[in-house]
Amino acid sequence: MSAAPVAAAPPSRTAPAPVPRAAAGPPTATDPALVRRAVKAAALGNAMEWFDFGVYSYIAVTLGKVFFPSGNPTAQLLSTFGAFAAAFLVRPLGGMVFGPLGDRVGRQKVLAVTMIMMAAGTFAIGLIPSYATIGVWAPVLLLAARLVQGFSTGGEYAGASTFIAEYAPDKRRGFLGSWLEFGTLAGYIGGAGLVTLMTALLSDGDLMSWGWRIPFLIAGPMGIVGLYLRMRLEETPAFAAEVAKAETTRPKVPLREMVTGQWRALLLCVGLVLVFNVTDYMLLSYMPSYLTSELKYDETHGLLVVLAVMALMMVVQPFAGALTDRVGRRPVIAAGCAGFLLLSVPALLLIREGSLLAVALGMAALGLLLVCFTASMPSALPALFPTRVRYGSLSIGFNVSVSLFGGTTPLVVTALIGATGNMMMPAYYMMAAAVIGGVAVWFMTESAGRPLPGSAPAVEGRKGAALPG
Repeated sequence: MSAAPVAAAPPSRTAPAPVPRAAAGPPTATDPALVRRAVKAAALGNAMEWFDFGVYSYIAVTLGKVFFPSGNPTAQLLSTFGAFAAAFLVRPLGGMVFGPLGDRVGRQKVLAVTMIMMAAGTFAIGLIPSYATIGVWAPVLLLAARLVQGFSTGGEYAGASTFIAEYAPDKRRGFLGSWLEFGTLAGYIGGAGLVTLMTALLSDGDLMSWGWRIPFLIAGPMGIVGLYLRMRLEETPAFAAEVAKAETTRPKVPLREMVTGQWRALLLCVGLVLVFNVTDYMLLSYMPSYLTSELKYDETHGLLVVLAVMALMMVVQPFAGALTDRVGRRPVIAAGCAGFLLLSVPALLLIREGSLLAVALGMAALGLLLVCFTASMPSALPALFPTRVRYGSLSIGFNVSVSLFGGTTPLVVTALIGATGNMMMPAYYMMAAAVIGGVAVWFMTESAGRPLPGSAPAVEGRKGAALPG
């Protein structure tokens, strides 16, 4: 089976006619009911990951007091975020394990395993005794739970986006894929909002003794629901066809082939994920700290502004996803890169002005530009790779880029501000990421309305229609 090149000279910037690309076999009719279940199951896993992210970020001060003995609040906070950052170190390892496994045994099975591990890791944090109770074992167990979370997350996003992309009809892949990041926003808002509510309702003593456990323990029921949804799903038509071609043996691709055999697509993936995640972590993770630590903005107001911007992004997200199906992924991603290149400085100047209206306008501008990526990437990234290596290669490229560039964004920007004294460093960092993303967009091939590489065309069938293969 041959696949179309994943990188080529820049084609037209408008959405192409839905001409089959590396089509394999007759068109596949997708069942709308199965597609909806696939989207829900995939999005819930992403929501769980970012629910934990929101909880951990906004309850970090309390966790520092519970798990670390230092009387220095700064040292406690740094220790807490050190445990948080450790999860990023093992993400590429999780990607190298779960990605190839997903290409061998199936997307559905691996996504069920990552859901169990994510839920178990988060739930376990809520059960760990405090430092005052078991001493040094408390931070050790916290670190172990974070490593389990990070390892499972390494197989989550690539698998979830692959799962939706392979289930979706070609003409609606952008719209359906956009719901994956809708889950991200919903999870983060849920986690951060719950912590805000608990902080307002509980005394400091109650929050320290038992209240902090509640958000983590919620992961148990969420994980059971997510696992139930994922276990009810069938394998994607694209993977089922790959297995059928392999006859009696499962498709097996060496890890080396997933990297060296896909090096051009991997470079594009790293570039696209870089601009996506640098801007994502800048807005959702770093900006609340920037407002409070650098601009001395009220902490509660800063958090509420960020949550309001994310709610705005949730409203726009599905419409932007549908737009990528009409005009193409490349124009939408390119618009986001151009927007961050041209508007990062004006937006940050608005934020630095300090009034609530100015901060809200600046943050909203960055949020709407970020939607260009959140709405496009879940459908654009899986289309870089053929079915045979899609889960594995995407897992490797995505997680390497997130670990090196996305997850380090708050740390790098804080260090740059400290070294230069220049408070505009966040804008310059986003601009640099936008340039790299723009180069990747220039070389990527348009995928809107076209079959995934190595897969048969997928058309929308009637409800309850049988899936071939």
